Amino acid sequence: MISKRHLFFNMIIVIFPWLTLLFIGKSNFKRYSVAGVFIIVFEIFNHLYGNKKKWWKFYDKKDSFLKDELPFSIGPYAPFSMWLLKYSYGSFKKFLLLNVLADGIFAFIMMDIMKKFKIIRLNRLSRIQFFFYIHYKAYLLYGVQYLYEKWRSRGRRIESLV
Repeated sequence: MISKRHLFFNMIIVIFPWLTLLFIGKSNFKRYSVAGVFIIVFEIFNHLYGNKKKWWKFYDKKDSFLKDELPFSIGPYAPFSMWLLKYSYGSFKKFLLLNVLADGIFAFIMMDIMKKFKIIRLNRLSRIQFFFYIHYKAYLLYGVQYLYEKWRSRGRRIESLV
């Protein structure tokens, strides 16, 4: 059974990040949504693997991917990735710096807060291992966006020739 605290938390981490995309702009949404969807799908597989390895533990008694990991996968990852790409795509150093900062805040501060509120705690990972677990996906995200931009520009060149 999901506690009210956990349900409220899940609603916040799913709804709030997606609402912020109302301010990203239609063209930016279209431009970065492919990478955002990719990161959701990739993150679902990562969460399934991490759950199987018991890298973290949710405080609610009955384990359920739908109420525990899935809100993290569909909630903050895509919108946050799209915002990071909007403000840093084209400058890989800036992108990495922002990702290190965001991933560090999540791994070293937010995890403590979620543990204090009895939502989730790390189980078989140290904080630094968890940081690397969430950070390595930044390289994939940037790579997907790079390939998508390359594909889009190629399509535009072909259209201009026709």
